[in-house]
Amino acid sequence: MRTPPNDRLLTRVWIAFAALNAVLMWYLPGQETVPFHLVWISLALVYGFTNWRLSWMVAALVAVTTTTGVILAHHAAVGEIRWEETSEEPLMTVVFGVMAWHVHRRHVLLHEMRRIGEAERDRAHRHELLVRLASHELRTPLTIARGYTELLRTAHDDPSTRADTAVVLEELDKVARIAHRLVTLMQLEQQHPIRPVDLDTELARIARRWAPTADRKWSCRSAIGLTRVNPERLEAALDCLIENAVKFTGPGDRIELVGHRDTTGWTVEVIDSGVGIPPEAVPDLLAGQPGRPTATGTGLGWAIVRAVAATLHGRLTVDSEPGGGARIGLRVPEPAPAGPTRPAPADGPVSLATG
Repeated sequence: MRTPPNDRLLTRVWIAFAALNAVLMWYLPGQETVPFHLVWISLALVYGFTNWRLSWMVAALVAVTTTTGVILAHHAAVGEIRWEETSEEPLMTVVFGVMAWHVHRRHVLLHEMRRIGEAERDRAHRHELLVRLASHELRTPLTIARGYTELLRTAHDDPSTRADTAVVLEELDKVARIAHRLVTLMQLEQQHPIRPVDLDTELARIARRWAPTADRKWSCRSAIGLTRVNPERLEAALDCLIENAVKFTGPGDRIELVGHRDTTGWTVEVIDSGVGIPPEAVPDLLAGQPGRPTATGTGLGWAIVRAVAATLHGRLTVDSEPGGGARIGLRVPEPAPAGPTRPAPADGPVSLATG
């Protein structure tokens, strides 16, 4: 956007240029066509490149119309040109009026776009601040509430109190997970550096971290090799998928973390032998909006997974396993590396200790 000093400078230059061409129109009767059109063209240009107030535009239009009109009328009166040639004056006035109307609409549109942009930035800032404050303010009372609940649970041995406190602790854990996921979802909108990562080692580490948390048959196998990702973001997405797998499986069920690569990209899948996903729910899972509630939670986990997939220019894949269970994957397009890829482990999946 041009500053007012630049507007004044352009206006002064145009006044000098228009005055020069008006003088040429007066002293070149019969040859005034070129300077006449230069006056009008320069008026249109300066109006388009500056931010004139309506009163300035009207004053400039009246001045140009009067000056050029008087000169053309004088030349026609003395016989230098035909009267028909003076019809260009009202035509140019109408053309400029139409152009000025469109420029005004453009200025109004740009002003509205700036207003919308500022409002959107303000909304995003307030949203980020709300999430930060909420997550920060929730941690302390949650920690205190959990401490008092565990103290109460320890001090009373009767089954009713222990059952009630178990429910309270479970709900406190849910609130803590929701607060953590809100912060994670907010952080995904920020820029994070990517670096080369050995995805096979990373997947094995994630599987080992989850193995003690649930009595499942854990395994991990991967032959992806090196790729460029942000490991923290990828881990956040896989944690959400693994947590869902734990939620929909029981003791003794199978949970696998599988990675494979082909000529067009790589895929990481979380496979379980639980209750599976109804086919009618798959479109909602793939296309749901961030934060959309699901039958079992807030939907923030799926929002995190979709956000990570978007940052990698990838997509989610959801399928059912034969005999029950689900296969949920993160598919990322990436050209195959120039060198040989790492082969799959010869001894099959790596089994992990169960909790």
